[in-house]
Amino acid sequence: MRILAAGFQHETNTFAPTPTRYDDFVRGGAFPAMAHGADVLGLRDVNIPIGGFLRAMRGHQVIPVLWAGATPAAHVEQDAFERIAGEIADAARALNFDAIYLDLHGAMVCRHDDDGEGRLLAMLRDIVGPRIPIVASLDLHANVTAKMLENADAMVAYRTYPHEDMAEAGERAAGLLNLLLGRGDRLVRAALRLPFLIPINGMCTLVEPAQGIYRALASAEQKTNLHLSFTPGFPAADFPECGGMVFGYGSDAGAVRAAVDTLAGEIITREADWVVPLLAPKDAVRQAMRIAATASRPVVIADTQDNPGGGGDSNTTGMLHALVACGAQGAALGLMVDPDAAAAAHNAGQGADITIALGGQSGGDAPFHATFRVEQLSDGRCIYGGPMMNGKATDVGLTARLSIGGVQVVVSSHKDQMLDRNLYRMAGVEPERMKILVNKSSVHFRADFQPIAEAVLVAKAPGPLMADPADFPWRRLAKGMRLRPLGPAFTG
Repeated sequence: MRILAAGFQHETNTFAPTPTRYDDFVRGGAFPAMAHGADVLGLRDVNIPIGGFLRAMRGHQVIPVLWAGATPAAHVEQDAFERIAGEIADAARALNFDAIYLDLHGAMVCRHDDDGEGRLLAMLRDIVGPRIPIVASLDLHANVTAKMLENADAMVAYRTYPHEDMAEAGERAAGLLNLLLGRGDRLVRAALRLPFLIPINGMCTLVEPAQGIYRALASAEQKTNLHLSFTPGFPAADFPECGGMVFGYGSDAGAVRAAVDTLAGEIITREADWVVPLLAPKDAVRQAMRIAATASRPVVIADTQDNPGGGGDSNTTGMLHALVACGAQGAALGLMVDPDAAAAAHNAGQGADITIALGGQSGGDAPFHATFRVEQLSDGRCIYGGPMMNGKATDVGLTARLSIGGVQVVVSSHKDQMLDRNLYRMAGVEPERMKILVNKSSVHFRADFQPIAEAVLVAKAPGPLMADPADFPWRRLAKGMRLRPLGPAFTG
């Protein structure tokens, strides 16, 4: 069979300060750089969905069109959406093929449309008609919409957060596509949206309740021969279809509905368990210092609200202020994105002292005014060595390791979530030797850092990705949606 394959990924935080432009997709940032045509095949061995799909579909002729992903931020600009979606749609009009596979995120909000993925899927459905199967893989944080469900024959979502199974999701999508091609008709579908928003930090599948829910999902699939997904959602997108969803596919409508209802019921029954305790910045540092005093491994603090993987600009200084004020020793923080500070360090040279206002450009807190020592300079390039996106090359631009007291700060020119230890190592920080690590990340860092951590703490320092979704200034959420587990309902 001839399979048209493309990818278009963005997780949109509508409360974030910085919009997402076409050039952000060209660079990729947290994702591989944009690839066209045969260059997409170079992603075969990267731990992203299209990589797993390409490996699983070796018996078919895959026609790669484009793959594009950008670091999470605010709304995707209309020009960016139309250029990328237009390239995929043009290929669908011009080429001959038997099916379409899309590597999507599921939480894209554009300037001109709340539902980026739904719009793309509808465009393609209009082009190919009802008979050509369209299958998509989705991020665990997808806000699945009615338009997405209506226009895709089947969708599957990741089952781990940190997302270690991205390639596996692509493989599952390939299996579903093969099933559809063999059947010649569509599967039946059932879906149910959850009545409350789940905090990002509560979705981690390394701990309960998410760990148990996904275990129950896998067990139900094995017993019923159905295809089930649970997307807890991305609770930072102000539009009516924001929120978690359970959905599934099969041949028997009653069986699919029963399985979806049962799984959703388990999630709702454990509503109170989805809340994660949060610490004020200084409380997090003091607790980390107490633990580190007798530990042989570092204590890791998640600076979750400035997570660039959720729309933060990775430049708030709340945790840096707390580290210095508490006199922390053997501490490192990364990545602090400040291209002017990185350039100043490179101009001054290694070993120099520079007096700068570091970070704080995106608002929410003030820059950190101080004199720093330039400890090491870097070109900002490295290759991920941890489980997430293993083998991905990244380039965060001119980078410097600055020190103040007992604190090392890795300052970069571009955003990347601190989810891989090599992002520290490229600037001369050996994470295993530190007492405290402050990572601008929410959960993804756990894949590579939890194995070396004495403890993991979550701090609520300033930033645009609210750890408690009830803190967002909602305006357009669906009425009746609870703003947090057991929290107040949105009234409009």
